[in-house]
Amino acid sequence: MVLEEIQAALRERQLDAWLFYDHHCRDPIAYRILGLSPDLHATRRWYYLIPAQGEPRKLLHRIEGSKLDALPGGGSFYSSWQEHEAGLRKMVGSCSRIAMQYSPRNAILYVSLVDAGTVELLRDFGVTVVSSADLVSRFEAALTPAQIQSHYQAQRKIDEILAAAWVEVGSRSGKTTEHDMAQWLREAMRRAGLVWEHGPNVSVNANTADSHYDPPPLHSAPIRLGDLVLIDIWGRVDSPDSCFYDVTWTAVVGRTPSPREQAVFQAVVQARDAAIRLVQESFAQGREMAGWQADHAAREMIREAGYAQFFTHRTGHNISRSLHGNGANLDNLETRDERILLPHTCFSVEPGVYLPEFGIRSEVNMMTEPGKALVTGRMQTELLRI
Repeated sequence: MVLEEIQAALRERQLDAWLFYDHHCRDPIAYRILGLSPDLHATRRWYYLIPAQGEPRKLLHRIEGSKLDALPGGGSFYSSWQEHEAGLRKMVGSCSRIAMQYSPRNAILYVSLVDAGTVELLRDFGVTVVSSADLVSRFEAALTPAQIQSHYQAQRKIDEILAAAWVEVGSRSGKTTEHDMAQWLREAMRRAGLVWEHGPNVSVNANTADSHYDPPPLHSAPIRLGDLVLIDIWGRVDSPDSCFYDVTWTAVVGRTPSPREQAVFQAVVQARDAAIRLVQESFAQGREMAGWQADHAAREMIREAGYAQFFTHRTGHNISRSLHGNGANLDNLETRDERILLPHTCFSVEPGVYLPEFGIRSEVNMMTEPGKALVTGRMQTELLRI
């Protein structure tokens, strides 16, 4: 925890404090940002308030009074529920606007971790509880130079593996399955020193219309001449705090794409490029933008092409040390993500159209810095023919 940076961020947002609260490790964000061990055995509620100025304050149960000793600031203690409420009221003091891991209407569910009763109690004290979502993005999603470098290391390895996989699909057509190729990709990633959370996704024909398809070991579809194949692959280098790379390409095996496949692919690419263009223009002009705006730009292109009902997920997700990180998503469908796209963050741009008979998605990653936003890997510009 860098106390001075947190306090500066609070002053920038005109917030009086950031209140961290936990019970039985229900808020992993608090543990990461404060630098506490996730193995901290907390069977009673604890609170840690970082004011915009001044010394942090603690409130703990007496039988667990040492749980926050690693953090700066003075503490007070409670045993009874009456002491608990009185102690919390005293802790917040004259604060009127306090950030917590809360999201109005549960819009940003990734940060919506504080229970309603605690929010109600603070409101009874005259406190306005606001979402810590943008603060969490700043201290969870902003990447260090080493993490940015690790993303590019993973990008080079995965782009190379994906290119080799298409050659392998072509040589095996009629003699392999979705699951076989997923296994081939996993082995290639292991040899390259990569790790990943699950997957990858190799899907054929109607299965490509399932955006989270996971090829089963048994009864996996064969890959044959004439098939449409989608590969979604992600991973990171095997080192602490490294950053993921996540990419999706689509191909046809041994034939020319049909006019309908071409039309869907072009709609997806135009949507992808519209989101990329908006992000790049915003960063170049120094203009803040929220995640929902990039999703809206992509979704409008899909709508104009006549496929709005078949674009069934958000346009992109934050990427960091976890595949789906705690920064802003490109989303105005599943949620209206009003979190700001911050410098030194990474996210996917991956619109898709999923018809009953096939689906097409094109996914790239973007990395931001002050004044600039870049696509970090190869971009698919036409349906691949293998």
